[in-house]
Amino acid sequence: MKVTKFTIVFVFLFCTTPAYAYLDPGTGSLFLQLLLGGVAGLIVIIKLYWHSFLVKIGLRKETILEHDTDQD
Repeated sequence: MKVTKFTIVFVFLFCTTPAYAYLDPGTGSLFLQLLLGGVAGLIVIIKLYWHSFLVKIGLRKETILEHDTDQD
């Protein structure tokens, strides 16, 4: 007998038992903090690589930084 992926998913989704678990109010704030931290991290990553992205798609010219190299 061949068991398909659909059968396995069906068994796990519809043959469950109650967990009788308690989620305290701190759990909601933890998930909110996780979500906001992830969004802030994505914003920082986008800000760091935005100029490189614009250069790659051709909307901005590449800037060359000149270093002060005083050699005697």
